[in-house]
Amino acid sequence: MAKEMIKVTLIKSLIGRTASQKGTVVGLGLKKMHHTVELQDTPEVRGMINAVNFMLKVES
Repeated sequence: MAKEMIKVTLIKSLIGRTASQKGTVVGLGLKKMHHTVELQDTPEVRGMINAVNFMLKVES
């Protein structure tokens, strides 16, 4: 059975963010503003998204 996928887009800059927040964004595979990646919807990915949700746009 195929896993659900979610699209994550970085909509705010990493400038002035903490090292932890920058690491989380890089861990999600995002490289620069307006970059979109498609990730499997797992609890681990959801936790990373929740940690920096104010910087991201998430679509199902």
